[in-house]
Amino acid sequence: MNNRLRTVLGQRGVSPDALAEICEVDPKTVSRWLGGRIPHARHRFRVARHLRVEETFLWPEPSKRPGRPRDGLGTELVGTYRNRASVPRDVWLALLREARHEIGVLVFSGTFFAQSNPHVAKMLSERAAEGVRVRLCFGDPDGQAVAVRGREEGIGDTLAAKIRASLTYYRPLLGESGCGLRLHDTTLYTSMFRYDDNLLVNPHIWGQPASANPLLHLKRAGDTGWFDNYAESFDAVWAAARQWAPDQERTADHGQD
Repeated sequence: MNNRLRTVLGQRGVSPDALAEICEVDPKTVSRWLGGRIPHARHRFRVARHLRVEETFLWPEPSKRPGRPRDGLGTELVGTYRNRASVPRDVWLALLREARHEIGVLVFSGTFFAQSNPHVAKMLSERAAEGVRVRLCFGDPDGQAVAVRGREEGIGDTLAAKIRASLTYYRPLLGESGCGLRLHDTTLYTSMFRYDDNLLVNPHIWGQPASANPLLHLKRAGDTGWFDNYAESFDAVWAAARQWAPDQERTADHGQD
């Protein structure tokens, strides 16, 4: 079953019959798509464009093309987004719900992550209860890296305030088995959002907020590619980060990301 397609159709208010008309196919064909069959390339494009989602979100593993490399970097790039803000909310939610082993977030403030999903802490708690390792790593609001980044973006102390505001959403996760919350004081070249073997990489452009920068969707293929290089850098930052102790932090100010 293609539950992602079924869910997006419901959220967009598009019936299977309406989708069939849009794609100029028989309604039975759409039923087969919902049942798991992968459409032809031209139909995948039409569906994704009409539903305003990435094609690779609806069909993460399209049919193999003759001559396509099976290993190496060429197979890891699932899709790209012009900026982080253009990633559909459905993509974030589906990846979080479907994670079975690992969820990792490495950001400075990541305010959008909670503000776009008020139930994110509850969802993360549920994933942890089912055995998923959850690691959330935010910038240290009192650290040098955050101060430098704030100056580079021209927002001064606002970034530190945004981090404190963001952390308040995750207080319920403190002490929960399987959940870790840490603060880092490192130069952050890219924000990362890992869900098992899927990794959303948000590179940072000097002087611009992360939300305005491009985002790459990687899927692990082997153990020598981009995915593992980024995953190793996440582990290195995590190892050097300190545990978040909210009782020792300053009162949170509120901000937007």
